[in-house]
Amino acid sequence: MEIDDREMKILSFLGDEKYKPMKIKEISFLMQVPEPEKKAFEKLIFDLEAGGKIYITKKGNVSLPQRANIIVGKFMGTSRGFGFVAPEGQVKEEVFIPLSEVNGAIHKDKVFCRVTSAGNAFKKPEGIIVKVIERDFNRIVGVFVARKKESFVIPDNRKLSEYIRIPKNKNLGAVNGHKVVCSIKKYNREADNLEGEVVEIIGHANDPGVDVLSIVGQLGIPTDFPEDVYKEIEYIPGHVSEKEMLGRRDIRGKKIITIDGDDTKDVDDAISLEINEQGNYVLGVYIADVTYYVKEGRPLDKEALKRGTSVYLADRVIPMLPHKLSNGICSLDEKVDRLALSCVMEIDKEGALVDHEIFEAVVNVSKKMTYTIVNDLITDPESIYLQEYINYMEMLKNMEKLSGALREKRVGRGAIEFDFPEAKIIVDEDGKAIDIKAYERNKATGIIEEFMLMANETIAETYYWMEMPFVYRVHEEPDPEKMEALIEFIKQFGYSIKGNPSHPKNLQKLLSKIEASPEENVVSRIVLRSLKQARYTDVNLGHFGLASKYYTHFTSPIRRYPDLQIHRIIKENIKSGVTESRKSYYEHNLPPVCKQCSITERTAEEAEREVDAMKKAEYMKGHLNEIFEGIITSVTSWGLYVTLPNTVEGMIRIDGLFPSDNYIYNEKGYCYTGHKTGKKYSLGDKIFVEAIRADKEERKIDFAIATPIQ
Repeated sequence: MEIDDREMKILSFLGDEKYKPMKIKEISFLMQVPEPEKKAFEKLIFDLEAGGKIYITKKGNVSLPQRANIIVGKFMGTSRGFGFVAPEGQVKEEVFIPLSEVNGAIHKDKVFCRVTSAGNAFKKPEGIIVKVIERDFNRIVGVFVARKKESFVIPDNRKLSEYIRIPKNKNLGAVNGHKVVCSIKKYNREADNLEGEVVEIIGHANDPGVDVLSIVGQLGIPTDFPEDVYKEIEYIPGHVSEKEMLGRRDIRGKKIITIDGDDTKDVDDAISLEINEQGNYVLGVYIADVTYYVKEGRPLDKEALKRGTSVYLADRVIPMLPHKLSNGICSLDEKVDRLALSCVMEIDKEGALVDHEIFEAVVNVSKKMTYTIVNDLITDPESIYLQEYINYMEMLKNMEKLSGALREKRVGRGAIEFDFPEAKIIVDEDGKAIDIKAYERNKATGIIEEFMLMANETIAETYYWMEMPFVYRVHEEPDPEKMEALIEFIKQFGYSIKGNPSHPKNLQKLLSKIEASPEENVVSRIVLRSLKQARYTDVNLGHFGLASKYYTHFTSPIRRYPDLQIHRIIKENIKSGVTESRKSYYEHNLPPVCKQCSITERTAEEAEREVDAMKKAEYMKGHLNEIFEGIITSVTSWGLYVTLPNTVEGMIRIDGLFPSDNYIYNEKGYCYTGHKTGKKYSLGDKIFVEAIRADKEERKIDFAIATPIQ
């Protein structure tokens, strides 16, 4: 009997509805395991538990985790000792673990967790760690400290409270003050003792950029490419030859433009727009043909999948592809020949798709533009850029009209739009945060957004109806329980949801009602928390937030692997058709590709959040004792969270409320009320605060209530 077959039989046995938890010996007896194989059978049971597939109680009884009300996931610890368990898979919600119920689990351990109480839209389910399955000690970043008798690493992550002892022959030559990456080799739970070795030296803690690299290192995001990747790209040319253009549609004479940020260097997409004889728009979306250079299964392709996405941080970009491609031959730069995968769509005046065509092309971008310039050209009749761009004005005006029609159609079907303030952190040449500027969406960003959405939907629908293996960007319907909790929450502000709350149009109507109200920010955040996370999958499940039946990511193959993957399928289909054997290959390989891309997306988002939080704390350190006006965006049992207009968030600790009064926390009312004065601090209130503490390492900012600025 093969091991896989044994696993299947064991899991099937445990999954039988008549099965009652029993010990390993009893299971082996009932399953008629021969005596010589019993030791191997017992080992297999323990291996299955190590993999999280079965659960063994302290008394030795065996069952499937779900039948014992157990979930398997990663424990995400906090500096205060409590934490959360993120369940395996992408559907279930995180479970809150109180300090008293952590039971020896350490940050990023794989654990068994029993849920003890259900949650709602504003409170996570609560649970207890019943067993640690696997320790995750591969990459811990911290400061190396050398002493005469011993050396150790103090972890940056305050969620790991223990120092890590480093034997002298395992320090890689690190000296006092070095930021290092270490790996744990021994863990003594009884002695609360960790021992490890230094596997990488990042640099001195005070060196410019080391703060960001420490976060990147902690998350395991690679910053350099392997040698075999550099060898592979040596043979990639710096220009497109006539030979490489053969078999492609030559549209180098077409008026094609790019619109990007002021400092964008990796240009994925270009656009064109014409009006045909029927009076319809003909929108061309031209996307860099990255798969021409990134061959399936080669070292470059494997590294791109490993990274999954480019990571955009405050002071740097960690690219998915080497700069020779991302900023070079793949980037759709002005006045140079480039290979592209094109989607040209005929769209009527109401924004409905009439016809479309997908083909390989060679393009030559006529003009590189920026959001700033295009917005100025569209909104200011006397723009200072008018003379330089006069030949493009008719096209830009038509683009504005078409994007407006597309947006109106999208909103009309119920697409949800959140208007959260975004900020760009400005750093100096040493990477130090010197300013935080609001990022404003404008007419130009709206044009590109609508055109890319249209292309993504068109591609997704086309390949869905071809019944072709594909990668979709999905956003599933929210859980009914979350919607019920949301309805209860908004009642206190005088709002309600008419009709089915799980229909995007009804949530859209709610967001329209609260627009420009004092509680807009708070209610919008609660609505967002009530929704599921978008992810990649090979099954089309629709996109709830966009109110779209079909959606994918097609437009950014330089910086996202899912886009690159579907380009490969599209090109294969265009050239020779996807054979049955290739369909079988994709059906087997796309699920793990989708899972990897969803994981790397989350990791990149975590890196961006952590770096932003660190840089915001660094910035606020230079603004201590200053007074700001903000809004209360969260009310917890330990204090109030206040967000400033520049997106900086800080906390007013409960003992930081006026000491002359005793403030009572109202969990259901999301407020604190003074026992003596009756003074109330509620979710959504505007408030003046003073910045009193900013800790860059902990990524925390503390506020105190301040007297309003006169």
